[in-house]
Amino acid sequence: MGEDMQVRTRGIRTTVAALAAVAGVTAAAVPAAAATAPASGTLRFLEPAELPPHPSSPWYAGPVTAGQPDPLPVCVGDALPSIASHRSYWTEYDTNAQQITVVERSEQRAKDFAALLRKDIAGCAKKLMEQDPDITATQKNYGRLDVEEGAHVYGLHTASAWGSSDIGLFSVGRDGTTVTVVRWGQMGNFQHAQVSDFKATTVTAVNKLY
Repeated sequence: MGEDMQVRTRGIRTTVAALAAVAGVTAAAVPAAAATAPASGTLRFLEPAELPPHPSSPWYAGPVTAGQPDPLPVCVGDALPSIASHRSYWTEYDTNAQQITVVERSEQRAKDFAALLRKDIAGCAKKLMEQDPDITATQKNYGRLDVEEGAHVYGLHTASAWGSSDIGLFSVGRDGTTVTVVRWGQMGNFQHAQVSDFKATTVTAVNKLY
């Protein structure tokens, strides 16, 4: 149930930071996040063991942190409000992940926000290539998951003229007034995407929201 989308355009800015975001939050960025005050509330975030298993390393996690992630994640970062909460995850190798959760004031606002996130992800490959002519980006839509009010899963592969190749998986899920985004990334291509495991992680993330 996938749909490939590949568009090539010319841009004016390099996107090294964006490529790093596709691969995941670097370990060097974790201490800065850990220094931020944790978010309050009853929301439950993923535990490290609930992420797609890594063949050679356990997962580690920072604290649940109030506010937008810094740097903002590729594809979904521009839409995130200041009321977001997030948690970063990493392994001893090149695989990283992040969960970002937003509680809206009403179910309609949450529904609209989830739709905006899905729209941003759907246009992400085109946007990255508009920003940098040396980037080729390809997307896949892995479909909808039947959990709470639903979740959608996407894949994004980016390759650069200088040889880098990164694969990222994204999901957007909603439970009532709450929307959560899960992002997983590492170096590689679609053959390295742990889609089935990521779908299971997404279902767990949405079910744990309350």
